[in-house]
Amino acid sequence: MHRRDQRHEFASDNTAAICPEVLAALEEANHGAADSYGDDERTGHVRELVRDVFETDCDAYLVFNGTAANALALAQLCQPFHSVVCHNHAHIQTDECGAPEFFTRGSKLLLVRGAAGKIDIHEADAMIARQPEVHAHKPRVISVTQATEFGTVYTHDEIKAITELGRKREILVHMDGARFANAVAALGCSPKEITWQIGVDVLCFGGTKNGAAAAELVIFFKKELSFEFNYRLKQAGQLASKTRFLAAQWLGLLTKDVWLRNARHANATASRLADRLRAAGKIDIVLPVEANAVFVRLSEQLALDLQSRGWHFYKFIEPDVYRLMCSWATTDAEIDRLTADMLR
Repeated sequence: MHRRDQRHEFASDNTAAICPEVLAALEEANHGAADSYGDDERTGHVRELVRDVFETDCDAYLVFNGTAANALALAQLCQPFHSVVCHNHAHIQTDECGAPEFFTRGSKLLLVRGAAGKIDIHEADAMIARQPEVHAHKPRVISVTQATEFGTVYTHDEIKAITELGRKREILVHMDGARFANAVAALGCSPKEITWQIGVDVLCFGGTKNGAAAAELVIFFKKELSFEFNYRLKQAGQLASKTRFLAAQWLGLLTKDVWLRNARHANATASRLADRLRAAGKIDIVLPVEANAVFVRLSEQLALDLQSRGWHFYKFIEPDVYRLMCSWATTDAEIDRLTADMLR
């Protein structure tokens, strides 16, 4: 049972409320009737905004959650005899209940390692080279998580190296961007600079962790790859009848760059939390703080003490590394309360 006073602020960026701009956009959409199944004006407007944000002509589709976005994007790119190269801590491997394998009808995930959650390019190349002929799954996609599950951010050059490997090996590049906004904010770049301009083929652009209720985008930068993707969405139960309410959430995020402001705030609060802990010199921060996650080493006694005080957070790396997540809604007062309990 959950404690009534349990504090979820740092458990995940999924625990945050809907941001005001998204809530206002939903309220505005909740008046009168509108065409269904994506034929409404709001859905069309979102697609225009996506093209503006990425500065290119692309195809964008709305889905309910990140697992569906990743799994269906990969299913669109892969045959059952294909394989997907990814980091061994990628979300598609650790947290999606086999959805990529299920929706691809059998594509295999080829796992590679790499420091701080980033794919080791040499290990990826060697893995691809070990699948040379018809007796092995044929590598078709390399999947990059941006920002990574360890809160680190691939630089422009790191992504470019992966896309160049993809071109050399004739495979496509998929980007799991559940926290893509945080990566853009951290790098201070334009979205195009770390996606299509350097060879990313498909992006799953996350909104739920950035202030939406349940809304993700699957963006195909090569439009020929999206052929009949709307049928795939329908068959998978991801074609919303009242699509305007998914679209409204993205209107709230994309208008006036709310998505970027939210991400900057989440990143900044994570940096402040890390700075407070470093200054005290009592808590070991084990990974670079580049996006909106802080990974700390805690003794079992301290973790239990914090949990007894109502703080809810997850152990992420055995035996003693825990993740503290910040969001668009994290406040300095919450950081003060958490650090006071951690450093008492």
